[in-house]
Amino acid sequence: VQLQAFGGGLVQAGGPLRLSCVASGFTFSDYGMGWFRQAPGKEREFVAVSNWSGGRTFYAEAVKDRFTISRDNAKNTMFLQMNNLKPEDTAVYYCAARFGGGWSRVPNDYNFWGQGTQVTVSS
Repeated sequence: VQLQAFGGGLVQAGGPLRLSCVASGFTFSDYGMGWFRQAPGKEREFVAVSNWSGGRTFYAEAVKDRFTISRDNAKNTMFLQMNNLKPEDTAVYYCAARFGGGWSRVPNDYNFWGQGTQVTVSS
């Protein structure tokens, strides 16, 4: 089982960035998926989550209307389109998979985690 997150980097405030998470070793469509982030000195927090089909999504208030989670089950890939980035979005972003197809905001509900990708937003 493997989740690989890509797409992080350094971006100026107000700019966009798109993260990808490629899954392997399990039946992707059997899993709800989520993006979480962790800033230095802070606990891991949920950013956006999706059910197995992508038909139901949920966002943290801090990113609502700026971030969009999506998935392509045919390609075993999940995405996070991040627009109008702010310095407070700076964190390591992790993708996670939750068996059963539903979504959850609780990190402990997820079975598999990717390695994380650093997003840094400069002011």
